[in-house]
Amino acid sequence: MSQQVRILAKGAGWSAADIVCTATVGERPFEEEHGSFCIAVVTRGTFCYRTRQGTAVMTPGALLLGNARACFECGHEHSNGDHCLSFQFSPEMLEEVLADVPGAKHCEFDAPNLPARPVLAALLVDAEVACRDGDADELEEVALRLAGATATMLTGLPGRPAKISQRDEKRIADAIRLIEGRGDEHLSLSELADRAATSPYHFLRSFRTIVGVTPYQFLLRTRLHRAAVRLRLTTAAVSEIAFEAGFGDLSTFNRRFRRVMGQTPSGYRQSGQRIPELRRLPV
Repeated sequence: MSQQVRILAKGAGWSAADIVCTATVGERPFEEEHGSFCIAVVTRGTFCYRTRQGTAVMTPGALLLGNARACFECGHEHSNGDHCLSFQFSPEMLEEVLADVPGAKHCEFDAPNLPARPVLAALLVDAEVACRDGDADELEEVALRLAGATATMLTGLPGRPAKISQRDEKRIADAIRLIEGRGDEHLSLSELADRAATSPYHFLRSFRTIVGVTPYQFLLRTRLHRAAVRLRLTTAAVSEIAFEAGFGDLSTFNRRFRRVMGQTPSGYRQSGQRIPELRRLPV
């Protein structure tokens, strides 16, 4: 089977890959093996997935589930090719996620897939956007959110908000102060969780419950806010503002700024009054 696999990002216990299959109708499938636990989002095309858990027709919006070291086949009996975003997890990482999901009992998928569901729509959009942006920190959060949502749906129980203790509240308050003070530095989910002495998934759930957005989204919002203020109050070059805010390259800054603010940085600057003499004003 013809496949193009592009590793997008990886970290401790997880990885993300973009997989394009160009198999044609009737092409003979061959046996493969999942190297680790897999949750793959089907974004385009259909195919038949066969594994020990059963057989399923995979369609756009569905989640393919694979157990570590399990053999499987993907067949294209009815259509040509497909496109998936594949997230891989180590047993240890998946166990950490399951520990925070009520009703989840063991580190193994009992079903071959989860059909497309409305409750997953927003998360799958986030996954596709994160994969296209290729930002490792954003992809780590999406991977863990996807693992948590999958585990919750497999339990058959309604999702419940994370239980927040006073210790969790202090952890998140400390993390917010850190982001506010060092928002221009690289602060990954794993690093923030290590500082809080908790698992990345528990930290992610707690942060999102208290703040309303994920740590990465909060960090991005903080950077963009500071950049927007500097754009209005100074005549510093857009590239200088982008780098000082913590963006590694200008194209990423421009894309993120436009997505959130609805305008390019230059357009935003021109739309409001700025004060040239405050060029070096700290923000």
